[in-house]
Amino acid sequence: MNIPYLVTCFCLVVAVTLTSSALAQDGKRDLYELRIYHIESDAQEKTIDNYLKNAFLPAAHRHGIKEVGVFKPIASQPDAGKKIYVFIPYPNAKSYFSLPGKLVKDQTYQTAGREYIQATHDNAPYKRMEVALMQAFTGAPRYKASGVSGPKKDRIYELRSYEAATERLYQQKVKMFNSGEIDIFDKLKFNPVFYAETLAGANMPNLMYMTTFENMEKRNAGWDAFRVDPDWEAMKDLEEYRNTVSKNDTRLLYPTDYSDL
Repeated sequence: MNIPYLVTCFCLVVAVTLTSSALAQDGKRDLYELRIYHIESDAQEKTIDNYLKNAFLPAAHRHGIKEVGVFKPIASQPDAGKKIYVFIPYPNAKSYFSLPGKLVKDQTYQTAGREYIQATHDNAPYKRMEVALMQAFTGAPRYKASGVSGPKKDRIYELRSYEAATERLYQQKVKMFNSGEIDIFDKLKFNPVFYAETLAGANMPNLMYMTTFENMEKRNAGWDAFRVDPDWEAMKDLEEYRNTVSKNDTRLLYPTDYSDL
């Protein structure tokens, strides 16, 4: 018997159990899953669109997920036509951990999503799937649908990831948002969908958030106003918030016609 292996497995089980238990007991902040499908062809894009629109979103609604956001890069982005972003907000950890099992037993979902679910190794619906698990900020504990209107193809959904050099600096940037930066975005009508701490993902430590605008012109005007806002001017140079962002990864997206958000 491999004792070290058993000990390692036991520790992993305990860690996952404790983490999920803590999140479930919290319940005061949403849990978010961000899936990013990396695609290589129009055929893959069509397969994923069909799966999401006709199988996954309806099933998610049936099983307690009120809204799911589906977004694609705007034409000017380097990853246009290469990625599909899916934002899934869960009210608590129980909802997150129970959904896969519910989908397995959901025959309507299995039938509607058969092309995607039963895809063969030589006809996969995507190249890779990237996933980040996040928890909402204490200062913005629940997601909310965008308040913008107008044609979806013209809207700008701005997804930002702020990476930090260390965990301490990352926590300071989270504090900065909770202590006033969110208020500035609200004041300037950035129409945020969510703000979240990344619990598991590819670029940790990092936080992520999404703001929305009717079009690119209003997006640019919003950021111009943010840069000279007196509250931001007073906050940005405080010693406790210096050097808290080592990389800003910005993605400009638009919602698909079947997106809930």
